Amino acid sequence: MNLKEGLCRPGVPAALGDVRYVLSGTCKVLRRDGSIRHPGDKYGYRRHPVSADPDLTQHGRLTTPDSAMRILAVISVLALSSSPALAGPPFMTDDPAPVDYKHSEFYIFSTYDKAKDEKGTALPVFEYNYGVMPDTQLHIVIPYAQSAPNNGPIESGIGDVEIGVKYRFIQETDTLPQIGVFPMAELATGDSDKGLGNGKTWWRLPVWIQKSWGEWTTYGGAGYVINHAEGQKNYSFAGWLLQKDIGEKWTLGGEVFARGKDAVDGQATTLLNFGGFYKFTPDFNLLFSAGHSVRGESHAVAYLGLWWAFGGDGNERQSKANAAQNQWALSQR
Repeated sequence: MNLKEGLCRPGVPAALGDVRYVLSGTCKVLRRDGSIRHPGDKYGYRRHPVSADPDLTQHGRLTTPDSAMRILAVISVLALSSSPALAGPPFMTDDPAPVDYKHSEFYIFSTYDKAKDEKGTALPVFEYNYGVMPDTQLHIVIPYAQSAPNNGPIESGIGDVEIGVKYRFIQETDTLPQIGVFPMAELATGDSDKGLGNGKTWWRLPVWIQKSWGEWTTYGGAGYVINHAEGQKNYSFAGWLLQKDIGEKWTLGGEVFARGKDAVDGQATTLLNFGGFYKFTPDFNLLFSAGHSVRGESHAVAYLGLWWAFGGDGNERQSKANAAQNQWALSQR
């Protein structure tokens, strides 16, 4: 769910850092005429190169990405102590929980990223995840992106397509969190000259951790982006989120997401994002989030989408919902 992963996923509405979010405005692309364009990006669902690294405050000041990483490590230790909840989109931080075996989930959503010199949107964006094996899901996101620089023509078209595989190698218990990896490739399908893509395929390699207790769920992690496109840089990113079920229908949460310098002339950027989802049914949810950068490049971002779950039978899904005490445990993706 995944803004499902980054602050600059070119051409993909990244769920902020994940192909599901629009945070790709941070990603700069050199055009043939020498000018610079920001490809309008979670998840992302995740949503790229939109990596975000959280700059947490310490002693009244925003810390550096390295300090944020250390703080996230401390938070992950404090968070260990069980019941699953929806995770990933509409946030930039992703989770380690894959879709259940032989089950599917489908998203249709839009993303928005207002940077200092450009506005990037993606609508519609389609995401599909399938549980191909136990603890393993296949992932694809196909965006239709739009780039609107302050002084230039508006461009639109297919953005960079995201594919990936999520694998959970440690199951959650009463005392231990679940842990998984979610490597993704951003295929160079968008036109980089129009600001709709990165120009070259690039990779995002994160590790995610999650723990739930009662109505609360927390998850986060860190990773590294490999991007050899002209004008781009490799960089690290990290994010952490805390969310709470409110009754049977609502779940609300907030996250801090940060990334290192993703372009030759870019800046490390930290963003705060808040949102959640409304459950019409256990298999059909409304997802939403909005946030703003608090350090580095200026970004105002938003995500709005719908999510459907398929697979199994109604009795099986209702049984799981009851076992979770109506917490709508839909985070198995």
